[in-house]
Amino acid sequence: GFRHYTVADCEFNSSKLNDIEYSQSYYYNRLEYVRFSSSVGKYVGYTEYGIKNAERWNNGPEVIARRGEKERYCFHNVGIDVEADLTKS
Repeated sequence: GFRHYTVADCEFNSSKLNDIEYSQSYYYNRLEYVRFSSSVGKYVGYTEYGIKNAERWNNGPEVIARRGEKERYCFHNVGIDVEADLTKS
């Protein structure tokens, strides 16, 4: 069968909140076809299908909604993860 899935990720290497990068990748059959990155601020396509979707999403309300995910998703979870790590160390 075919599998379609998305992966949301927050990457950070320092304690500064501005250094966090939020990304959301879209996969089909283990091949990433489009990704949103907070450092780029828009969707980027990696396949012909992904490029078409990225162009459409970058001109619609999807990109505006996705830009707020860094603050909503990453900042909240980073605080929880850092607190949990500090209590374990």
